[in-house]
Amino acid sequence: MQNWSDPRTTTAYDPAVSVGVPRAARDAGLRSYMLSVYNTMASGVLLTGIVALVLAQIGVAQTLVENPILRLVAAFSPLIMLLVVSFRFEKMSAASLHTFFWAFATLMGVSMSVIPLIFDAGSIAVTFFATAVAFLALSLWGYTTKKDLSGFGTFLIMGVVGLLVLMIANLFIQSGTLALMISAVGVLLFAGLTAYDTQKIKSMYDYVAGTDMMGKVVIMGALTLYLDFINMFQFLLSFLGNRE
Repeated sequence: MQNWSDPRTTTAYDPAVSVGVPRAARDAGLRSYMLSVYNTMASGVLLTGIVALVLAQIGVAQTLVENPILRLVAAFSPLIMLLVVSFRFEKMSAASLHTFFWAFATLMGVSMSVIPLIFDAGSIAVTFFATAVAFLALSLWGYTTKKDLSGFGTFLIMGVVGLLVLMIANLFIQSGTLALMISAVGVLLFAGLTAYDTQKIKSMYDYVAGTDMMGKVVIMGALTLYLDFINMFQFLLSFLGNRE
């Protein structure tokens, strides 16, 4: 979700809203804002995991595996939803974005319900734990570092676009070596995006604090970090996971 509207690029929000605010109050507000982002993101990951496990247990995932058309629909529906919200972000309310986020997390759970049929439970658990630790470390670094990471943004996003092209090409080539390379590069790209996106979300606080935009930015920030986490998990699982 790198294309959602950044309030820093508009004239509707005035960074001067933070001028004169005591530092302690500003820091408390920033912590509350970031906690809202992380809590929403974590809740979305939890919802996705629950949906995926339940559908795998009741046999829906097996139906997706056996029906290529349904599997393609489940795989590409989240992408279509992201495209829609990217274009309609400005017109959507915070409440509608909340609804979208939960619907998206649920649909991702449907798409990911085939994972327990492909990888053993131990690999899934270990990879999830490793992803969570890496995500926390990278996000903390992105939050605390004084280094400006904005220069890496274009490079990382271009890398993701290139990765998508390779993934589509490998659907036809079916190369195991290329698949491993894609997974390794994917882990690195989304690791970098985790730090970059965290810093970007943090930097937005001064531009949306005290405005109606706050709720929308919290949801979109949570969605961005959610996508970083989910993608890093899936690429790492493809790279290191033990298949059934």
